[in-house]
Amino acid sequence: MLTRLAVAALGLVLTAVAPADAQRDKAAIKLGYAKCAVCFTMALTPELSNELAIETIGFNTASDVLTALVAKSIDVAQVTYLHFVTALDKGFDVVAISGHINGGSEIVAQPRLALAEGDWDGLRKLVLDRKAQRNPLRVAASRGSAQDIHLRGELKINGIDANRDIQFINIPNPADHAAALRRGEADVICTVEPFASQIKLAGIGTPFAQPYRQAAGKLTSLIVTRSDIIAQRPKDVQATVNAVVKLIDKLNGDTRVWGDVIVKYTGLDRTIAQAAMQNAFPDYRMYRGATFAIAGMMKELNYVSRDVSADADRHMDYRFLAEATTRAKGDLGY
Repeated sequence: MLTRLAVAALGLVLTAVAPADAQRDKAAIKLGYAKCAVCFTMALTPELSNELAIETIGFNTASDVLTALVAKSIDVAQVTYLHFVTALDKGFDVVAISGHINGGSEIVAQPRLALAEGDWDGLRKLVLDRKAQRNPLRVAASRGSAQDIHLRGELKINGIDANRDIQFINIPNPADHAAALRRGEADVICTVEPFASQIKLAGIGTPFAQPYRQAAGKLTSLIVTRSDIIAQRPKDVQATVNAVVKLIDKLNGDTRVWGDVIVKYTGLDRTIAQAAMQNAFPDYRMYRGATFAIAGMMKELNYVSRDVSADADRHMDYRFLAEATTRAKGDLGY
């Protein structure tokens, strides 16, 4: 009898500790993301995986995230198509495994410039007048960000040379864009949500354009990893992509969740968060053809040393996304 009771008691103990042990014994992966409205949603991925313990780490910029991935401080990174192309140009080991969220860019201007929304002729005249006066227009962005490339591409197709016609101002942290515009350190800024909405709603700047006519269009965010992670931990990569796909489905089904994340991680109010979400959309597809166009544009802008389209083709792995969505890669942007 005593033996049976002891066995029963031991069974209860094992049952009680099993969930904690199971959680502790999960494989772990470090996932980095940048601090913006498009990116903060990555903080939700840990709760969307039963197979993997995902540790999310926020960085100021996507450039910082990419650096951490290459240095092997993290295993998976949320970056941009533009960082992906830059990484390939530098010979870094990066592999795209999923899309995330696109959009999120906007060009805003000092109210005193009185630029009408979409008046590129007016902006070009202002740029050339200021250049002739040897007082070039100060145009800002966060160097190396999606918004930087969106801006440069948009300026180019509107007859403005970003290297010769304006004074480019680098403001590394997008959270500082509003203050820079308020202080008059920049005349025009291409910024990211939710800071674009913050600037407009506070009257610090006026909307000028959403810079989506250039080769990148609205494409912004990619999830990437390294080839060694894929080779050594394919199940963990699959579990990560599964969580990202669940995240995208969740955001498409309930935008309030997205707003909650923006409010939590920025401290901005919900009105700003709601406005920011009007300029971005969740999408797990990876757009192969558009990636080639982005690579070509970045070469034309001398942002990279060569056209890396062929490299991009070899470094976009659709297997995990196809498994997570049960869709053919032809339906996933290939």
